[in-house]
Amino acid sequence: MLNRRILRIKAFKVLYSGVLAGNMSISQAESQLEMSCEATRDLYIYMLGIVSPLTKIARDRIEAAKAKFNPTEEEKNPNMKFAENALAALLDADQDFQKVFKKKKFDWSQYDLLLKKVMTSVASKDYYAEYMASEQRSLAEDCKLFTRIYEEEFVDCEELEKLLEDKSLYWNDDLAYSLTWCCKTLKNLAKGENWSLIPLYQSEMLKGDGVESDKFFVRKLLQASFAGYEKYSAMVAEAVTGWEKERLFSTDVVLIAMGLAEAVTFPTIPVKVTMNEYVEISKFYGTPKSRSFVNGLLDKLVQQLANEGQISKEGKGLL
Repeated sequence: MLNRRILRIKAFKVLYSGVLAGNMSISQAESQLEMSCEATRDLYIYMLGIVSPLTKIARDRIEAAKAKFNPTEEEKNPNMKFAENALAALLDADQDFQKVFKKKKFDWSQYDLLLKKVMTSVASKDYYAEYMASEQRSLAEDCKLFTRIYEEEFVDCEELEKLLEDKSLYWNDDLAYSLTWCCKTLKNLAKGENWSLIPLYQSEMLKGDGVESDKFFVRKLLQASFAGYEKYSAMVAEAVTGWEKERLFSTDVVLIAMGLAEAVTFPTIPVKVTMNEYVEISKFYGTPKSRSFVNGLLDKLVQQLANEGQISKEGKGLL
């Protein structure tokens, strides 16, 4: 599930919090990293579990309309397509999914107001009207509808993001990635595949010899970054003319230090890949000037370490 970009971000966040705290041990850092990685998969499970609660909201509204003193003909004979969608029935009947969902003690019932708000928004959209107007009923069509719901109702939803932040500090910034995996799951279910818990690391999803462990990668990266942080942050301070170490934007320093640690520690990862990764991350966790600052300084310091013989790569073209 977790690719190396996400793993670098998680290691960066742990290192950054460790630098701010000033007294975090490597064992504490590794524990935080493990919880952060697991939390992303938990969020995927939690968001996949919203299908049935949303469906229930639709059923409840239909029953409430029928029970009115003088219901309209449409209310007496409602379109049940969404309320009886096959995806909700499938997930409700899936013992493996229900077991995992309940084991995590997840529950959407206390967020009834948010669910109603989302369902109202969904019901107002053209894509929902087209779905309801179609006489075709199939699991594939239901999965397609919920994919649109995930993409259009939950991405950049401030109310949902606030809810998730309150539930877990580790869910901050993970929503979009988890929703992507929800949509991938719906695509697989539409093909008739059974639900199964996604392996935590993307390397665990690959088959064949020579696949390097992503779990090993991120743990080693964090360890090397913690061990070398004082050295690498001092190099940053020395390389920036006219700046004191305390005045440097701290996230930039952490990113550069981690980039240097990766370049030194992993002989099979090309320097260009390392450079690109931390420059990309700086776009989201730095200032508007972070990209050029991280790019220029990381390039300079990598060359310095290479000239000193501290960076050695296996294979041609990796340095």
